[in-house]
Amino acid sequence: MMSCNSTSIETFEYLLPNGSNASDSGATMPPAPLRVCLAVIMMLMIVVGLLGNAVVCIIVYQRPAMRSAINLLLATLAFSDIMLSLCCMPFTAVTLITVHWHFGDYFCRLSATLYWFFVLEGVAILLIISVDRFLIIVQRQDKLNPRRAKVIIAVSWALSFCVSAPSLAGWTIVEVPARAPQCVLGYTEFPAGRAYVVMLVVAVFFVPFSVMLCSYLCILHTFRKNATRVHNQSDSLDLRQLTRAGLRRLQRQQQVSLDLSFKTKAFTTILILFVGFSLCWLPHSVYSLLSVFSRRFYCSPSFYTTSSCILWLSYVKSVFNPVVYCWRIKKFREACIELLPQTFQILPRVPERIRRRIQPSTVYACNENQSAV
Repeated sequence: MMSCNSTSIETFEYLLPNGSNASDSGATMPPAPLRVCLAVIMMLMIVVGLLGNAVVCIIVYQRPAMRSAINLLLATLAFSDIMLSLCCMPFTAVTLITVHWHFGDYFCRLSATLYWFFVLEGVAILLIISVDRFLIIVQRQDKLNPRRAKVIIAVSWALSFCVSAPSLAGWTIVEVPARAPQCVLGYTEFPAGRAYVVMLVVAVFFVPFSVMLCSYLCILHTFRKNATRVHNQSDSLDLRQLTRAGLRRLQRQQQVSLDLSFKTKAFTTILILFVGFSLCWLPHSVYSLLSVFSRRFYCSPSFYTTSSCILWLSYVKSVFNPVVYCWRIKKFREACIELLPQTFQILPRVPERIRRRIQPSTVYACNENQSAV
């Protein structure tokens, strides 16, 4: 534990793990009802996150037609959320209730590393998806095939590990839970530790946020320009004077309008994921920087309560994606129903003759101009 009364020399000693209790830190514990409420909701989030993200992985794994580039990215995002739910969230929930860390000092540092590792991977996948949508919609370039997607995914895992591994090696202070319900970045006065934390937070939030924001603004501008063009061309047509060439032109415009509608819906879904990412991770990024740079904030009595709420908010992101899929993608809901055992299905099964027309693979089998979302 990083003592709030220690000097910078003493701070170096806390690079080594050591046991601590909440009573030794001087931190004010949040009220028991709040802790229990956050822990119970977190356990529900674990269940929902595991089931929802597992469905995404199973759908892509079981159906070869669904293994398009975008679906491989979504499955990787779901897998990183599953690992985050398994490797970090249960221990945080237990610590919230008991107010003590029962899993050892070395596992504390390991859990902190895994936390940043899986978060980095999830953010990297969101960044790749946003750039891919930008290239398809704005630049009209669809170069991401399944083989390239697999290579990019492997590179993203490697980079995420390289960025998160230094915290396991002791490059920065990791607070053994006494002032927080989970191992978090602690206050330090060492320039190397502060530089690493800045790099970590920039890689997790600020760079991806800036790139995704620019991509989506460009996509939105393209949508508006195309919608205006289609509307103006439609108004200029005189149905009474249409020739055969004019009919072909009208058909092309209708196809462009349908494609624009599809892309608008897909863009809206991705934009919702981006907003969820921003709302969940902006507070955590600011919190991490303040914890490392501000001794007053780190040693404040309310630090434990603040940590509990912000960590809980960051975990919401692992549940958010499958909920959005179920809300926005009809075919995903149908795939979920198909995966349920027949005894658990509330809705009647669709007749085989009709179900052939609405196989979930149709939404995931993407061609050059479509995406799963």
